[in-house]
Amino acid sequence: MNPIYCYTKPSKTMNINTVNDLLIRAQTQLHHIESARLDAEILLVCALNTSREQLYSYPDKIVSNDLVANYQSMISSRADNYPVAYLTGAKEFWSIVFQVNQHTLIPRPETELLIETALGLIPSEGELTILDLGAGSGAIAISIAKERPKSMVVAIDISEESLAMARKNAASNIIFNITFKQSDWLSEFTTEVFDVVLCNPPYVDSQDSGFLDGEIRYEPRIALDGGHLGMQCFNTIVPSALKYMRSGAYLVLEHGYNQGDSLRRLLMQNKFKNAKTVCDYAGLERVSYARRP
Repeated sequence: MNPIYCYTKPSKTMNINTVNDLLIRAQTQLHHIESARLDAEILLVCALNTSREQLYSYPDKIVSNDLVANYQSMISSRADNYPVAYLTGAKEFWSIVFQVNQHTLIPRPETELLIETALGLIPSEGELTILDLGAGSGAIAISIAKERPKSMVVAIDISEESLAMARKNAASNIIFNITFKQSDWLSEFTTEVFDVVLCNPPYVDSQDSGFLDGEIRYEPRIALDGGHLGMQCFNTIVPSALKYMRSGAYLVLEHGYNQGDSLRRLLMQNKFKNAKTVCDYAGLERVSYARRP
């Protein structure tokens, strides 16, 4: 990565923009966003194809006008709450960099709790068969496959565009103990059975205001909208998963902070045993799991 962003001595008629100038203006433009400074830095790193360390080391370096124009375009989009991950095309999750686009849900830090919970149920040397429902970018399936290389992961998604990105992420991270399949939840399965079924389904209430003015309005609604009270997908997944789980297999689900009670009841109504819920680092109920009898 090169810290020099303008290779010619600027003339008197050129607009001169240093790294520090750009960051100050961008932070002002993003004043309504809590992470304004961080976002400004991440987007400038992307526009200049450099690192944050280089930004700090060379704050007075002059940036060429074409790069300035590209950066300002990114900042204008971010000012309208367009997600940073879509602007950069990447998002770090579980210490892995995943490529993302508008066909895939952006991986959230909260979902790392789903990974932690699942890994606690999967022996490190176990040779289990694991199903990830709703693969998206492949964040969950690839993270699990990397941590449990002796197990086989099957990841499904209804969107072929999402699966294409997931396959690309698996290849770039050299993950081979994983296969991808297009399916509307479990509709394309017949006699397959799994030891662990994971899912981070759409669980946002259809009436959530974020669909109108929040960042999530830019993400694929099919990956977020969980219908009335956000429970629609759970009502489909929980009863149908039983058929494809071995006796003693685990179903592990991420959910909204206010859905734990409803989900535990749903699990018990469908004969799952020992339903438990794990709280995230904010103390909010986030992941529930139970065992097939």
